[in-house]
Amino acid sequence: MPELPEVEVVRAGLERHVLGARITRVDVLHPRPVRRDPRGPEGFAGALAGRRIAAARRRGKYLWLPLDNGDALLAHLGMSGQMLVQPQDAPAERHLRVRLVLEGAAEDRELRFVDQRMFGGLSISAGGADLPAEIAHIARDPLDPEFDDDLFVARVRKRSSGVKRLLLDQGLVSGVGNIYADESLWRAGLHGERPGERLTGAQVRALLGHAREVMGEALRQGGTSFDALYVNVNGESGYFDRSLHAYGRQDQPCDRCGTPIKRVAFMNRSSYFCPKCQPAPRRRRPPLAGNTPD
Repeated sequence: MPELPEVEVVRAGLERHVLGARITRVDVLHPRPVRRDPRGPEGFAGALAGRRIAAARRRGKYLWLPLDNGDALLAHLGMSGQMLVQPQDAPAERHLRVRLVLEGAAEDRELRFVDQRMFGGLSISAGGADLPAEIAHIARDPLDPEFDDDLFVARVRKRSSGVKRLLLDQGLVSGVGNIYADESLWRAGLHGERPGERLTGAQVRALLGHAREVMGEALRQGGTSFDALYVNVNGESGYFDRSLHAYGRQDQPCDRCGTPIKRVAFMNRSSYFCPKCQPAPRRRRPPLAGNTPD
């Protein structure tokens, strides 16, 4: 699933290519991608027609395009969603689901939502131009200038969950997915099962710094592409997968110590780590029977 750097690459592309454009027509070619919009496919299309795109914004892995009437077009890419800006005469993509015909953004073109697996989707957020109510519960991300480092450190250190689970908790910090969690933990030398409450403030701050570094580097390289499903608005893939130190490198030597990278199952996916550089936390011993409270 696209994570913060990949979604930010798409957002920046939309900002370059569709700001100021007027939506002249919307074609919903499959109803599933607009399933979260209570208007239904026809109402969704009708509510967008004639509106002008005022900005391109992001919170974590969500994108939204504020419209000139104060509403917003909210998008989530899911596992395979793509937002492509194409000439109007370009052939339709095989998995094209929604087409927005635009005029007035440099040249007439189309914004196309392409989604093979259809886990992503589009909806209209009423009054959501500044921040859609549907995603107001999602925390800011580490690259957001208003992210509160002190609050994050304090909240992590109060939790008994493993630190990787905490990195993936969108209520604590948004935008960090499986790939960048593993990479940040590798850089910090922390095992993902290390409980947050057993980390020092300095360790949490260092981990946050590594998360910023790894996602910033990925952003500069256009994101991470393991297949053809993640692309920017021009259909181009990113190259950060060539710079990964942990994720997807099972049995390959650790770039730091040479120990083979290990893979374990984690929340219906995988975790990759170096068993030497990132030692597993020791289990806490249960209290002795004679020392238990009455």
